[in-house]
Amino acid sequence: MDSVVGECLVAFVFGSIVGLLVQRSRFCNTAALRDAILFKTYRNTKALLVAMMILTIGFTAFLTIGEGKAMHFDVGLNQVMGLFLFGIGMVLAGACTVSTWVKTAEGNVGALWALLFTFIGMFLFSLMWSVNFWPPASMSMTSDPNLEALQLGYSNARTLQDKFGVPAIVFGVIQALALFAIYRAIGRKEKAQKRHHDELAASHLAAE
Repeated sequence: MDSVVGECLVAFVFGSIVGLLVQRSRFCNTAALRDAILFKTYRNTKALLVAMMILTIGFTAFLTIGEGKAMHFDVGLNQVMGLFLFGIGMVLAGACTVSTWVKTAEGNVGALWALLFTFIGMFLFSLMWSVNFWPPASMSMTSDPNLEALQLGYSNARTLQDKFGVPAIVFGVIQALALFAIYRAIGRKEKAQKRHHDELAASHLAAE
């Protein structure tokens, strides 16, 4: 009983700290992509990249020492369709799931409706999952490519470690370096934008 209470207290404290940080930083996964594409601003994008680098290194390190619990699920047409619909929903709601919680707590009625229907959608999905599992049979999800069931199988740092004997942290470092390269490219783009803005401001002052 004590361990359960302790876990709940730790989860409460950790969740409260994360919630405070998200609320004060205005971090949002949707904004990380939307702002970069539409407005050419990258504040949230860089924050997302840093979070992904930390999580990638940390999780693959746990996998390497045998403590990480990698999720095993096949990637197929159902995941592609689901992610596409979820992306549309995030854009329409104007927030990701995390920032929807924050906006709801701040009194945003639109975010409250988005959060409510997220729960309704998850409940309906759980019913459909138990009644009519897609692909047609769970046996089609074998972790190997299965074109008849439109499944591509799965491969993650754990499976690569098991197959090739290479520690999962190696794949994590490679992915983190790729993310860091994107981060650096964004930094160079921001500097170029600032330089261009300064040149325009200087030309306007000279013209006046």
